[in-house]
Amino acid sequence: MSMLPYLRAAVRPALRRSTPAQPGYDTTRDPSASSAVVDCAVYRDGRRALGSARLTPREAMGRVREGGGFAWIGLHEPTEAEFAGIAATFGLHPLAVEDAVHAHQRPKLERYDDTLFTVFKTIHYVDHAELTATSEVVETGEVMCFTGPDFVITVRHGGQGSLKGLRHRLQDDPELLAKGPSSVLHSIADHVVDGYIAVAAAVQDDIDEVESEVFAAPAKGSARGGDAGRIYQLKREVLEFKRAVAPLLRPMELLSERPMRLVDPAIQKYFRDVADHLARVHEQVVGFDELLNSILQANLAQATVAQNEDMRKITSWAAIIAVPTMICGVYGMNFEHMPELRWRYGYPMVMATIVGICFTIHRALRRHGWL
Repeated sequence: MSMLPYLRAAVRPALRRSTPAQPGYDTTRDPSASSAVVDCAVYRDGRRALGSARLTPREAMGRVREGGGFAWIGLHEPTEAEFAGIAATFGLHPLAVEDAVHAHQRPKLERYDDTLFTVFKTIHYVDHAELTATSEVVETGEVMCFTGPDFVITVRHGGQGSLKGLRHRLQDDPELLAKGPSSVLHSIADHVVDGYIAVAAAVQDDIDEVESEVFAAPAKGSARGGDAGRIYQLKREVLEFKRAVAPLLRPMELLSERPMRLVDPAIQKYFRDVADHLARVHEQVVGFDELLNSILQANLAQATVAQNEDMRKITSWAAIIAVPTMICGVYGMNFEHMPELRWRYGYPMVMATIVGICFTIHRALRRHGWL
């Protein structure tokens, strides 16, 4: 029976189910370990070969050449010295090796002879109780994948993006693994893009929260529109997200549309689904960037409007205060011959005039919305 009808069920839905740890291997490097290799196994007919739990990469490749199948070697942040032997054993190109060791690469797909070198940026959403101007929203890592005719080498950088659960799930689906190294490459791509989808949903919640605060009525005594620093910080994190997603569009397009000898045709069809999900996430991230631009501009516009309103109020009260200041200034010049200076009703008349004029100005300003 063909495995195609079950491929998506094996890869996508299973990504959201927790799988209990299995003994014998892990994909998180122990800091005290002397080797960057966190797992090395040989797979034949979709199953992990017995006795392959503690193989070295050279021994794994020897078994593959003797009995067939393919080797999957997982590494975490290898040094040049640690990776040199593996590169020589599998004939990896020096340029790809340099990229894999030093990391900080742009997502890409390159072909070196009989090896595909793929770089993925992994994204992890950082939970936070409250978004601030210094909050870290997304954390990035990297997964490099060397795919050959009989081997897969994954190199991971950063504390996120572990492939432990993915390896477990693939080993529970021998029919999928039997398709060879390209099935591992597809599963990694699908796993990474699934992570993008989850992060996009979480970032959307943060943007909705910021947007609501910007356009909500301000509390008494608080500034209107909230903190522009929070909006700018969220925009920076979205740009980091965008740098991981946008460059991956072209590699996924090539894997889904261009025939490649190293990619099984049955697997290649499913790269189209990954490319479609990636395109949707890219549209979301571009929309986030544009929306945050609009929110930031609205916030700054509200701040400007609030300042103008404050200036109008200050100007209005200054106009009202100018009336008694002017009248009192006139009668405070202490000239000997001044009208009404010795008039019995002079003081009440001046006070009544001041109150009347100030009241009239106040009503006029309130009617025009200045107070």
